[in-house]
This record gives sequence, structure tokens and C-alpha cells, in this order.
Amino acid sequence: MGVNLTYAGREYPANDPYEVGRERIRDFADAVGAAHGAHRDVGVARSLGYPDVIAPPTFAVVVAQRAEQQLIADPDAGIDFSRVVHAEERFTHHRPIRAGDSLVTVLHVDSITERAGLAMVTTRAEIAAADGAPVATVVSTLAVRGESA
Repeated sequence: MGVNLTYAGREYPANDPYEVGRERIRDFADAVGAAHGAHRDVGVARSLGYPDVIAPPTFAVVVAQRAEQQLIADPDAGIDFSRVVHAEERFTHHRPIRAGDSLVTVLHVDSITERAGLAMVTTRAEIAAADGAPVATVVSTLAVRGESA
């Protein structure tokens, strides 16, 4: 079974809140080599006008991938994750993600196209704070190889 093309346009419900903690931000900053003090030191972050440490911009992918898991785990979507290659990722930030945030994400399947045994699945994860204020948008494209590819 290949990727279910009828999933284009689908929207998944908001997932459970993701609680952003200082340690998660620090660990991610270490993993990606983000050395700015605002990712580790509350004093530095506050001196820049933030209420707590802020995450590196690409931290939003951690939150988005939790929502994308709804699509990947959906058996009717037809996505075999062992055949997935990450093709593209784009971030739009409305404000920095910061320690203490409780973030919810709504996943949209914006498009699915198939050519020569390769399905390109583009999703959009709309990340918002607990009060509904937008925080970030992550657009991701996955290339899913067909069984004969």
C-alpha cells in the first residue's frame, strides 16, 4: 500500500500540551551547538527581555514532530517510516519558544504528490501557546519511497 493521496487537506486535532523546560532547551542547544547564553542562563535571557531561557529556532521541530507522529502512526495514511527521507523544513517564528511554555500543535496535511514511485508529503504544524497565541509554524516535506523504488 502506498501513501493515501486522499489525506491531502486533512487536519489533525491539537495534541496534548508539550511542556517546555529549561533542561530540554539546554540539551537541544548542546546537541545543535547553539552557544548563545540565552539558551542556558536565565539572567542572560532576562537581560534581553525574555521571561526565561529561550530555545534555539530549530527547537520548534521537536514540538512539530510530536504532532507529525499522528500522521505517521495513522495506519490508513500508508506512510512506512522506514521508507521516509526528510526533504525540507521551514520555520516561521511569531515569538521565541521559552522555558515554561505549554505548547499545543495542530497538524495540517497541506499536500501529497506522487511521481515515479515517490510520494512527497508536506505538512504544516501550527504551534500555539496555551492561550492560543501563535508561536511558530513548521512546514515539513517528507519523501516517501514506494516499495519498488
